Amino acid sequence: MPFVLKDFVAPKRMKAFLFLIRELGFTQRDAQRYIAKGRIFIDGELMRDPAGDIEGLFQCVMFEPVSRGLDPVFQTQSFALFDKPSGVLVHPQNRHTPYSMVDEIRHRYGPHANITHRIDQETSGLLLAAKDKESERTLKLMFENREMDKRYLALVHGRMEEDVVIDAPLIRQPDDSALVRMIVKVHVEGKPSRTDIKVLRYFPEQDMTLVEAKPLTGRQHQIRVHLFHVKHPIVGDPIYGQNEEDVVRFLDKGISDEERIGKSGAKRLLLHANRLAFTFEGVRYDLMSKTDFISEAFEAMQ
Repeated sequence: MPFVLKDFVAPKRMKAFLFLIRELGFTQRDAQRYIAKGRIFIDGELMRDPAGDIEGLFQCVMFEPVSRGLDPVFQTQSFALFDKPSGVLVHPQNRHTPYSMVDEIRHRYGPHANITHRIDQETSGLLLAAKDKESERTLKLMFENREMDKRYLALVHGRMEEDVVIDAPLIRQPDDSALVRMIVKVHVEGKPSRTDIKVLRYFPEQDMTLVEAKPLTGRQHQIRVHLFHVKHPIVGDPIYGQNEEDVVRFLDKGISDEERIGKSGAKRLLLHANRLAFTFEGVRYDLMSKTDFISEAFEAMQ
């Protein structure tokens, strides 16, 4: 497990955040956030006061990343690009998450390395990580300012005859249930959202189309919702295109692979981050995934 409880000793009474800064290299902001998250224990009792004192023996919950040997497909002194497998989390969900991409990059590049953007757990493909705080700030700002040219591959239901621009505003569905709050839909009051779709290949035996999706905005679930909106949901999508009962069962991990294939066409979401192009520190990068997405897609459909 990457999160472990470790013993530390403060030789004299002092502010906990000062100990974290001086002994463990935290910034003041990170130290106070760390305490507020409940990561320090004194005599087995949780300390939440960011200005609290420590003295003598106490325990800290420490993140000790583990590696599964996933090598970057490209790297510079400032960043590294990984081909994330489907099913792997980008960030740990809680202290009991056994592995995420944060583990991999911090195991390789140290505690100041971080992911610069998000892709869904079931989405495979390119994930960009910064090796230091300054590069992280720059790259995250580039994503926010839409300076990253992102291209995805998706296998969708039905035959798409021609390229299409999907310009439809997106909003989180307003509802009190936890289920519906996480679902995004097209709505006139939503945020402007655009995805350009290029048709690549039709598979007549499966009645499915391979497309390239270029999101011009970065809304949650944007590609999935837009393709569902034009009546071509992504194969394997367990939410968009499914009834509410089955969505709940999926979220509760109550659907087998066989049943999911029968309902959605595949045992995973067939969406793949395939290409990333950007200019960083005066150098133009145009990077491609090395994954054989078509082979993986057809394997997930069996």
